Amino acid sequence: MKFKDLSIFIEKIEATSSRLTITQHLSDLFKKLTSEEIEKTLYLLQGRVVPLFEKLEFNLAEKTVIKTVALALNLERKLFENQYKKIGDLGQTVEHFKKQIQLFDEKSLTVLEVYEHLLSLAKSAGAGSQERKIHILAGLIRQLDPLSCRYLVRIPTGVLRLGFSDMTVLDAFSWMLTGDKSLRSQIEHAYHVRPDLGFIGRTLKEEGIKGLHGVKPKLFTPIIMMRAERLSSGKEIIEKIGKCAVQQKFDGFRLQAHYSKKSNEVRLYSRNLEEVSVMYPDVIDAVKREMKAQEIIFEGEAIGFDPNTGGFLPFQETVQRKRKYDIEEKAKEIPLKFFVFELLFYDWTNYLHLPYVDRRKTLQKAIRESKKVEQNTILLAPEKILDNEKDIEIEFQDAISKGLEGIIAKKLNGVYQPGARGWNWIKFKRSYTSKIEDTVDCLIMGYDFGKGKRTDFGIGAFLVGIYDEKKDKFVTIAKIGTGLSDEEWRELKVKSQKSKITSKPNNYEVDKQMNCDVWMSPEIVVEIRADEISKSPVHSAGRTMKASKSGKAQEVDNPGFALRFPRLERFRNDKRPNDVTSLEELEKMFKRQKK
Repeated sequence: MKFKDLSIFIEKIEATSSRLTITQHLSDLFKKLTSEEIEKTLYLLQGRVVPLFEKLEFNLAEKTVIKTVALALNLERKLFENQYKKIGDLGQTVEHFKKQIQLFDEKSLTVLEVYEHLLSLAKSAGAGSQERKIHILAGLIRQLDPLSCRYLVRIPTGVLRLGFSDMTVLDAFSWMLTGDKSLRSQIEHAYHVRPDLGFIGRTLKEEGIKGLHGVKPKLFTPIIMMRAERLSSGKEIIEKIGKCAVQQKFDGFRLQAHYSKKSNEVRLYSRNLEEVSVMYPDVIDAVKREMKAQEIIFEGEAIGFDPNTGGFLPFQETVQRKRKYDIEEKAKEIPLKFFVFELLFYDWTNYLHLPYVDRRKTLQKAIRESKKVEQNTILLAPEKILDNEKDIEIEFQDAISKGLEGIIAKKLNGVYQPGARGWNWIKFKRSYTSKIEDTVDCLIMGYDFGKGKRTDFGIGAFLVGIYDEKKDKFVTIAKIGTGLSDEEWRELKVKSQKSKITSKPNNYEVDKQMNCDVWMSPEIVVEIRADEISKSPVHSAGRTMKASKSGKAQEVDNPGFALRFPRLERFRNDKRPNDVTSLEELEKMFKRQKK
């Protein structure tokens, strides 16, 4: 396929807000692509040249791209920048000038040719790399047509935001094969084990749906982490899963470790699939020293440890280990203990489908304990096998007395369900005076300018939402203007500068009364605590509409959900936008609250 034809498809998708129509456009596109083209195109649609979990970035600042465009089109930089200010979109500005300038080296490049150039650009490093990057991008700008240039420059600058998530792509895969969503669940199951859209698309093109049957974990490809359901008493837990393994719920960083003894390599991944190995050198060394395996994938919680007192540090101190600078110094100041609690893959064997008791038994054998256990960095998470509600309540209260979040109960014969929230794991968290038994993970969608004291921060209130999977849209539940410290307001301002965009994304469903002064791309996840879930006609989470009697507008048929007295608990840098609380989860919390 020519890159020009791909750009026409992207333009259609960009102009569409309907999830179904976007799915059909993607399906039509996928049908026209070869197996190699679909793999590379899916990376480009994510603004990448490799899967999200691989560390290969373009490292091209917007200023460098502007310099490159001016060079490629022989423009005065000031002229381009002035037009950019008027249009407000870098891609459309390049397209504007490209239409006016006739160049003789225009060619009809293929998708694969453009991909290879961008791959070379991303891989360019070392002395003279910026000049090489500029040369590659300028060459592409000269050769491509105006519409193609619009999307070309958006890829390395990270602003190719098309208003759909990976879930819509999975739907489109099914539509490509059958013309409906009937294969979605099978495709999604494989994706949770191998969250690489390029791999999934290429496999489907070459082998059909049978190629995804029995997809196994692959070392150094993170598996989307399993999540737990919520209950609020020992009685409910016993009624649901009976005799179970109970572990105390630590409040640290959940990490997934991949280790190959042959290559002596360890990689650590966070919940949002980001490779974070460089941040935790002490954990890396410990895996090499303390794990007995040829190849292994396992999970645990890394927690700050005070060697002087023998106690664990609160999250606010542990979080200081998540940094890109002065890592060695901070590792000495705040050493970590890595409590491991799940085994996913061991010595070429897939453990996802084995019962929990078997996974635990093998995991225990895989840890090489020191003569003095306290010298270990890697520790097997303590657990108790309990079969009555009273003992579960005692274990819960013991966890709370230690300042922990609560407990996790695991079904003894339960399997590990990548990416799923199921009854094989149940979390029983601390109960507060509020009616809501748990916090809500939300996406920051935009913000309003500050007034008075908030003028210094530049933010007066921010809009948050949750994920409606049926619509593949983020829907609103609160606008928060209180409850943050000055430091948190400043942190939010800094984070928001990297996510500001010129218009509301297509996958945001927002009532006009909740519109923001500044919209943000779906990137920043926060944990919100509230006193109650109430109903509100101005929030879109769970809201249904009907045509008014006049037929000129829509009226609220059923109000949406809203958080009452919401306040920021913490930023969740370890979570992806699609990991926020779902509408289905919030509905369950609302029903439990009413009980």
